Amino acid sequence: MSACRCGLIGTGIGASLSPALHEAEGSHHHLGLTYTLFDVDTPAELERRLDLAERSGYAGLNITHPFKQQVIKHLDELSPQAREIGAVNTVVFRDGRRYGYNTDAPGFAESFRTGLPGAATGHVVMLGAGGAGAACGHALRELGVTELTIVDPSVSRGRELADRLGAGYLPAVTTLKTADGLVNASPIGMRHHPGIPLPAELLHRRLWVADIVYMPVDTELLIAARAAGLPAIGGAAMCVYQAAAAFALFTGSTPDIARMLLHLSHLLERRNVDRDHHS
Repeated sequence: MSACRCGLIGTGIGASLSPALHEAEGSHHHLGLTYTLFDVDTPAELERRLDLAERSGYAGLNITHPFKQQVIKHLDELSPQAREIGAVNTVVFRDGRRYGYNTDAPGFAESFRTGLPGAATGHVVMLGAGGAGAACGHALRELGVTELTIVDPSVSRGRELADRLGAGYLPAVTTLKTADGLVNASPIGMRHHPGIPLPAELLHRRLWVADIVYMPVDTELLIAARAAGLPAIGGAAMCVYQAAAAFALFTGSTPDIARMLLHLSHLLERRNVDRDHHS
């Protein structure tokens, strides 16, 4: 059995299900795969953890909020897609070099195709212009979205991404009347950032909703969308699709995506049961 060490760098990631997801799939491939969480808060800690992981023989690391853009300056080479997006969520250590990839964009695209087949792609409003927003925005363009509006409270960040994608920019949402779809690529809705990213009364009956948050499974946005009878998907499928692509980069093995989807659903059910028991 060959050993494969992987991990995740981010802030507030203690509840991440990535270790269980990757290690279970690794066991099916008879890999001695271990997946470690590195919960860090500063750019200096990010750099130190990257150096330590590389020296320790790690195959690679996943990168999450808020370091998907900050990590780029510490890498030797980017995949064409990661360079175009300007964000990295997967780092591979190979032959003394650091390679950056983005598996979020294809992960979101696949979750959209499978979860919202035939959804209208005329005008989409996307909340969030960070690393996840950059990936989702590129995916939306590849999915054929004609008009894209990016919403982010940071004017500089929002305008920069909008310019790169040929999109419109707004600092806040005031209406969704002309929109076919709404994507939440902001942290709002996560356990550490609870709430709904826009007033629920803005949702209308011709709208579809995609929320990339997967913990909790039922975000306030998804609850409001479903209460209004709208087609809506959460972030669980995207989580698996991006994880499966990262797993392949780390290990060189082809993961069983259906098995990983089933495993994540079991993990999320167990997490909800445990939370209910302790509430």
